[in-house]
Amino acid sequence: MKLLSVNLGRRKYVSYTDHPEGVTGIDKQPVEGPVRVAAPGPKGVAGSGVAGDEVCSLRYHGGDEQAVYAVAREDLDDWERELGRPLANGGFGENLTTSGLDVSGALIGERWRIGPEVVVEVTSGRIPCRTFQSHVGEKQWVKRFTAKGAPGAYLRVIEPGEIRAGDTVEIIHRPDHDVTVALQFRAVTTERTLLPRLLAAGEALHSETREAARKYVERHGS
Repeated sequence: MKLLSVNLGRRKYVSYTDHPEGVTGIDKQPVEGPVRVAAPGPKGVAGSGVAGDEVCSLRYHGGDEQAVYAVAREDLDDWERELGRPLANGGFGENLTTSGLDVSGALIGERWRIGPEVVVEVTSGRIPCRTFQSHVGEKQWVKRFTAKGAPGAYLRVIEPGEIRAGDTVEIIHRPDHDVTVALQFRAVTTERTLLPRLLAAGEALHSETREAARKYVERHGS
């Protein structure tokens, strides 16, 4: 398991974003050399946990629980075959493109060591939006991406440090439950009856999802 690329986005003016200034950082490109990764701070105030990566819409992106976004190269390859065109590393707006790692099958709370220093923890899957759809340039992309159910994973930073393309990725902790990123994604998108199951992931689960699951249980039971 290894890190194929570290991808950074720069603020870019586009016609398809809901951002009031018309900017987005979704167009991420691979970079060479070491990149600092650290917990950025609370969502709504802080941006990316990856140094040099610009997050424009702080309401929906960035913050400690979405500090880093990872996508498996294998999933990009699968989409390449389906779409009939190449997809570069960073093409889904991910900070980390990995190889040999089942990112969407990872458990919530699973921890990875990347290189010699950095430890990250899986919190949730990525929810597609209109900006993502326009960036990819495929009709009904939000619907198709959701149906595929392989959203990639948001990560919080447990131990900061530097990473670079080619670093090894090691799973150093797997929690004792069955709540995967893919299950969490289905629960918050198409199968909300699954929400109570997510609570087994405890405090590792993204706080917004955890709150949604708790409210569902209050209203409907477990």
